[in-house]
Amino acid sequence: MTKLPAPMDVKLMNATATVLFLGALVLALVGGVKWVARQPLFAIAGIAVVGDVTHNNDVTLRANLGGKIKGTFFTVDLAATKAAFEAVPWVRKAVVRREFPNRLKVVLQEQQVAAYWGDESESRMVNNFGEVFEANVDEVDRDDLPRLDGPVEQAGQILGMYHTLAPLFAPLDVTLDQLELTKRGGWRAQTDAGGVIELGRGTAEEITQRAQRFIGTVAQVAKEYGRAPDAVEQADLRYSEGYALRLRGVSTVAAPAVAAKKQAEH
Repeated sequence: MTKLPAPMDVKLMNATATVLFLGALVLALVGGVKWVARQPLFAIAGIAVVGDVTHNNDVTLRANLGGKIKGTFFTVDLAATKAAFEAVPWVRKAVVRREFPNRLKVVLQEQQVAAYWGDESESRMVNNFGEVFEANVDEVDRDDLPRLDGPVEQAGQILGMYHTLAPLFAPLDVTLDQLELTKRGGWRAQTDAGGVIELGRGTAEEITQRAQRFIGTVAQVAKEYGRAPDAVEQADLRYSEGYALRLRGVSTVAAPAVAAKKQAEH
């Protein structure tokens, strides 16, 4: 007996039924997964925080994160949770992971302060990556930090220049206390004795050479007037062959000496 092939409309009906069945099965599975994901068993029961927590604790973290972490183990948005932690003062970076069945683990990296940033009335600082951040400056327990200023997007360059120049001032027994990159692109430094030094514009190498020329001669120039390098009130290094100098407590204008144009006045 010969078996006749099924009519085309029957085949179409069978294929349609199969597709509908598979679609219904997928929807059922998705619905089941969503139902399981919402069960209280998988509600976030705890968050383990490890890493750098010098400036934060359970109380401060809860105060800053309250209501921002939502969902269960399966539905919690890890990217949003990471952003919430990184918005907490002193937190530079957070890594968030799930820990089955109902916990999260967060590894924190705190800001490491390299300098203060901007005006003294501000609460901004620079970390050791050259990034400007805002936090409570009263929590900083160091008194040897410099103050930097300039375009925020160039904070890394300014920090690098400070690290280049600061060691050069050691022979003068003064400390480079402040460094600014002005809006015109010029460098301005200030020592802990209050001396303001105009370094001018140029490459890092050119700025360093000017500073070295000044540091190598200013002690001898100041000595001629019975002063030490910490008596410098102002120095302008934007000359090709020397610098202009003003010493505290000196009212005499002298002729150029030691490759320096000296303008000393009270």
